[in-house]
Amino acid sequence: MRPFVESLKNTKQSPKYHAEGDVWVHTEMVCESLAASNTFRSLSEKQQQELFLAALFHDIGKASTTRFEDGDWHSPRHAEVGANFVREMLWREYGVCGEPDLQNFRETICFLVRYHMTPPYMLEAKDSEKRIIRTASAGELAPDFSIKLLTALSVADSSGRLCKEDSMGTEKHELCAQLAEELACFDVPPVFSSPFTEYAYLSGKNVTPDTELYNDCACRAVMICGLPGTGKDTFIKERYFDYKMISLDDIRSEFGIPPIGSQSEVIRIAKSRMTEMLRKKRDFVFNATNITPDIRSKMISLWMSYKAYVRVVFLETSWNENLRRNIGRDDCVPRYVIEKMLSKLIPPERFEAHEVDWICV
Repeated sequence: MRPFVESLKNTKQSPKYHAEGDVWVHTEMVCESLAASNTFRSLSEKQQQELFLAALFHDIGKASTTRFEDGDWHSPRHAEVGANFVREMLWREYGVCGEPDLQNFRETICFLVRYHMTPPYMLEAKDSEKRIIRTASAGELAPDFSIKLLTALSVADSSGRLCKEDSMGTEKHELCAQLAEELACFDVPPVFSSPFTEYAYLSGKNVTPDTELYNDCACRAVMICGLPGTGKDTFIKERYFDYKMISLDDIRSEFGIPPIGSQSEVIRIAKSRMTEMLRKKRDFVFNATNITPDIRSKMISLWMSYKAYVRVVFLETSWNENLRRNIGRDDCVPRYVIEKMLSKLIPPERFEAHEVDWICV
């Protein structure tokens, strides 16, 4: 029996919402409910696999986040933590990486786990339409993902439990699905008039998906993301040879700053050079791992303040190829460091920039 099963058996839940017992009991009930549903039976074999695995792992994050506070059990951020766990497991243990189909399969599951709690609450938000469209936009990057699959998982999550307070769950899911249908993004990604309009809408601007916006961007800024050894340098030389490259590795080499320890001076120098390029309205590409939203957002906010048109490119390769390329580098990164980075890796989502691309190299 896999260790994760034992961890879920040992993870308690709030009896207010989960009178059925521990997380594993709930997980079994969710999988059974999903498998019995007409929606699940109508899906392709591949989508059934993606949805069932998402159901199996949807609450895996509770094993490490559950705490007893104020007289009850709470699991803050368990969906996000669970998505990271699933990504790392599929990537390292099962080699689900390095090819577009494998990437799509893996990240569809991760998106489902990450957002499995959102459908019943989408309509309660003031910006419910934007929340649905923003979530559905993930289907641009992971084509198998859709609000249809997400609501199917969420319905199973609601029905696969004993909870007196969840009597309105089914109705809320149906209303969410109906609104997604009306917005034409129930089983396909939303459509926008341009990438410029899409970013404006997804970032909260008061526009509609079909609004024609004037592109007043002064230059282009490209952010490359990926684990060490992915092949970022080679990719940049082939695709962005005419862009000025700002690289954290190059800055460390230039100033003799070791990669271990505080990197504040390296970041300061990189930002200074970026600002110079932005002021001169010159195109540039930023070469670093950029593996988390927090890291990316800080740079992108700076670029946007200078009206740069931002493209984020996420690169991945197979795990074994990743390790092989890293060994061949002059500045080889210890394997344990790459493994730690993989555990934190969150590929960029569609709403982070004007353009977001996932590319296998």
